[in-house]
Amino acid sequence: MKKLFRHDLRINKEQTMVSITDIIEEDINKSGIKDGIVIVFCPHTTAGITINENADPDVVRDIIYGLEKVYPTRDKNYKHFEGNSHAHMKASTMGASQTLIVDDGKMVLGIWQDIYFCEFDGPRDRKFFVKIMEG
Repeated sequence: MKKLFRHDLRINKEQTMVSITDIIEEDINKSGIKDGIVIVFCPHTTAGITINENADPDVVRDIIYGLEKVYPTRDKNYKHFEGNSHAHMKASTMGASQTLIVDDGKMVLGIWQDIYFCEFDGPRDRKFFVKIMEG
């Protein structure tokens, strides 16, 4: 059975967080693994993966707002020639991956948690990987 999955995303916003929880749950079902771990990995330097609240959409808005305050999109002191230094810093803060437990064929998540793909340099075509390991 397949245990490594690649997913492509088309991100239409400059900065956003997209829930990918349902996609990962489908991958776990396809893998046939009942107990183990799942790793979600983003291979981009201006995007990341995080886990946070799914009940109130203002949480995602507030996270992006807070990151923008700490790492503003425009700052005359940034030196990176591409002009996306803020996105690199935001992605580093979020991290490139998350590891979760799989128990009885389901991810162990809190009742209000989702897994999010975090875009900080859009719009772009992106990808992420899901690796499911038994054990």
